Amino acid sequence: MRIAFLTAPEGVEQVELTEPWQAVTDAGHEPVLVSTASGEIQAFNHLDKADTFPVGEVVGEASAGSFDALVLPGGVANPDALRMDEKAVAFVRAFFDGGRPVAAICHAPWTLIEADVVSGRTLTSWPSLRTDLRNAGATWVDEQVKVCDGGSNVLVTSRKPDDLKAFCETFLEEFEKAAEK
Repeated sequence: MRIAFLTAPEGVEQVELTEPWQAVTDAGHEPVLVSTASGEIQAFNHLDKADTFPVGEVVGEASAGSFDALVLPGGVANPDALRMDEKAVAFVRAFFDGGRPVAAICHAPWTLIEADVVSGRTLTSWPSLRTDLRNAGATWVDEQVKVCDGGSNVLVTSRKPDDLKAFCETFLEEFEKAAEK
């Protein structure tokens, strides 16, 4: 499987990018870093700058149809920037329109809210997004990982870096089930 990891140029929580990326690689799949600008992205450990990573594809030139699934890492600034970028929002929405599975952790559901794909779904996230998700028509739950098989695709969500092991195991299982269909 070819799996897109969508991030803004700055603000992604490094561990929420690197651990899922490694899980995808270890499972024999191809992760591709997609961003709103070419070059490199700047990751963070909470509020401190961490490593940089090379962008594989630019969101305005990338097609959701060329990927089997999408992972949305968190961080506070990352999804906040993505939800302000029309091409990034359209890219996310295209995964839902195409029935492709999506996984989002921590603050990443902000981008899902902007893409208007959470209404009627049950999700988890960083607790501060609870009201935003409810206002967008979703049901919020405080669970380590939540699989929502509503609509035409599977959505896997998780709360925080402490949940990464369960998040990675679950989204890989769901992505592989979707690929078999």
